[in-house]
Amino acid sequence: MSRTPQEIFENYVYSGSLTRNADALAETFTPDGVLEAPLLPAGGAFPRRLVGREEIRRAMAVYYEQLAKDGRAPNLEKTGYVLHTTTDPDVFIAEIDTVFDGDEEDVTISLVQIFRIRDGKIALLRDYFAPELVS
Repeated sequence: MSRTPQEIFENYVYSGSLTRNADALAETFTPDGVLEAPLLPAGGAFPRRLVGREEIRRAMAVYYEQLAKDGRAPNLEKTGYVLHTTTDPDVFIAEIDTVFDGDEEDVTISLVQIFRIRDGKIALLRDYFAPELVS
């Protein structure tokens, strides 16, 4: 039984953004999977391009360790997303508005992610968001 885009997306978000578990996140990808953030400059806090489960695991563990010092977590009651399927059954798009509680007002981070799936795992994820959000 193949997994739905909803299941794949929710597993990815839970493993990454919610629990910051680099091992679990890496397992959402195919062994040769690619995680890209094309709008980011190379050498930033968030990796621009990671190839393969092991590179994803290592780099995201370092990134999550840096995030732990920040202490910010998304407000799940205010955060929302919409998934869009495409004519290609192996591609779907997520539109996400992640909301963080702010001191004076909430901070909303809007992003788009394009997923290419193979055998129920992420073969390619392109994550489009503003570079200043991870500096």
